[in-house]
Parts: sequence; structure tokens; C-alpha cells
Amino acid sequence: MTLIDQPADIVKVTSEILDKLIAGMGVDVVVNLQQAHNEDLDGPVFEIEGDDSGLLIGRRGETLRALQFLVKFIASRKLESRANILVDVEGYQARRYDSLANLAHRVAQRVASSGRSITLEPMPPNERRAVHIALADHPGVTTESTGMGDGRQVVVQPK
Repeated sequence: MTLIDQPADIVKVTSEILDKLIAGMGVDVVVNLQQAHNEDLDGPVFEIEGDDSGLLIGRRGETLRALQFLVKFIASRKLESRANILVDVEGYQARRYDSLANLAHRVAQRVASSGRSITLEPMPPNERRAVHIALADHPGVTTESTGMGDGRQVVVQPK
């Protein structure tokens, strides 16, 4: 294996990995490169669309998270450095982050008015991060992650 050092190679390598994984799954979808380089992510963004796209999202996004993990892991090994890649299916992650931000703001209003902490349901790290970011500048509340493993939750507390 040789070290791949051109930035465009991450797109090529990731495209090949996604094509192989999806072909192995036997689902009817198309992989599109949405952005070759996302500034916030510092890597490419891929969008998957098609008739079987729901199968790739899975229950509460679990299959999509697993697919993203596999793609990042394999790409990082091939590139011999950490690969920052976002894989989304039919805009699921964007919709989920919007939904989490709305939830966070509603909960923050309740916490600020009642003065009592509220603990959200357990979430994966990327979703907890979205909640922390959504409330980072809120004047009346702070956020904190508590718990262990799959049971980690965000607690919204009054300031």
C-alpha cells in the first residue's frame, strides 16, 4: 500500500469504497459527490439517493451511522491518515440535525423558565454534539453530557 497524498484522492478512494459496499449490499441507490471539500468538515460530502435509500438509513439512523463508520475507517486505512467524510442518505442527517436543534431550543426555553434541568434521551456522539452546538450561545442554559457508552445523554441545565 502506498501513501496517497493528493487531496482529490480522498474523493476517489471514498467513491470506490462506497461503490463496493453498496454493490455488496445489493441496494438500488446512486452515490453522488455533493461537495468535494466541506470547510466545516474538512473533507468531502456524499449523498446517497434511490429507491432503497430507507434501507441504508435504518432504524433511527443506525445503519447510516454504521455505513459512515465503515467508509471513514476503510478510507483512513487506505490513505494512511484520518479521513473526514460525511455520508448522508436523502438528506437524513441534515433533517435530523435541524430537528435536534429545534428540540434543543424548545427544551432550553422550558429549562430557562422553570429553572429545572431536563435530560434528553440517549444519543450518539454526533447528535449530542449538535445539541451542544445549538445551545452554545443560549443565555439561560448550559449543556453537559452524562452517562457511559450508548447511554450518554445531554443534560440541559439553567445557568
